[in-house]
Amino acid sequence: MFDLSNKRALVTGALGLLGREHVGALTEGGASIAILDVDEGPASDFAHAIHRRFGVDAVGVGADVTDEKSLKDARARIEARIGPIDVLVNNAALNPKVEGNTNVVGNIRVAGNTDDASATAFERYPIEAWQRALDVNVTGMFLCCRVFGAGMAEKGRGSIINIASTYGMVGPNQSLYRRPDGSQKMFKSPDYPTTKGAVLAFTRYLAAYWGHRGVRVNALSPGGVENGQEDWFVTKYSERTPLSRMAAPSDYRGAVVFLASDEASYMTGANLVVDGGWTAW
Repeated sequence: MFDLSNKRALVTGALGLLGREHVGALTEGGASIAILDVDEGPASDFAHAIHRRFGVDAVGVGADVTDEKSLKDARARIEARIGPIDVLVNNAALNPKVEGNTNVVGNIRVAGNTDDASATAFERYPIEAWQRALDVNVTGMFLCCRVFGAGMAEKGRGSIINIASTYGMVGPNQSLYRRPDGSQKMFKSPDYPTTKGAVLAFTRYLAAYWGHRGVRVNALSPGGVENGQEDWFVTKYSERTPLSRMAAPSDYRGAVVFLASDEASYMTGANLVVDGGWTAW
């Protein structure tokens, strides 16, 4: 069960925290892998490391998910190296972090210092950051599906996994970002839940559109991942989760392998929620 040795998989945003986990899970399952990220050098280095560790064919390419020509060039290079893609994991996304500087939103610097939550408030949120998130999180997914999914439809099989979020299902709880002294560290941005809700809607659209062509399209909605946040934030998040903890980066590996494998052959247009119960109450 869950054998991926006959699959060729592509992960976008593969150098990120969860992207690396998705790559590891798919290659442990036996899949050949294409690692796509903005920076080709690190992507290629990661591909070499994956090949040495698991013995599978691996290629790392640099591409901009918002640029269709860049993606088509990447597809040609990937297919020349490992063949046509069977599994696409749309993982590339912008997501303002709790850790780090709060005056940088979507790589766009906004007014205020690193402790000025008003810089991330809806009333002052920069339209440039909003537009950039739409470009990467929604248009990037759209283009990757079109560039890489069309080949799946032509051969009559394939699996597309769009990474969504619990915040595509429920509104952000802004009190999570309030420090114990009552000061507000940041506000969760308006673009992240908006774009992740769009991921879910597009997943249903494409599942219905390509179902008769043998292409399955599903979403995976992760919960919050522990990754160096301050202790007070981890505690607050955990207290609001039935399993009483944040996710480890490895907690989504099984879900990705399942959706990629033939064991999910009758599953499409679905949203697989792996959130420790966050959305259950």
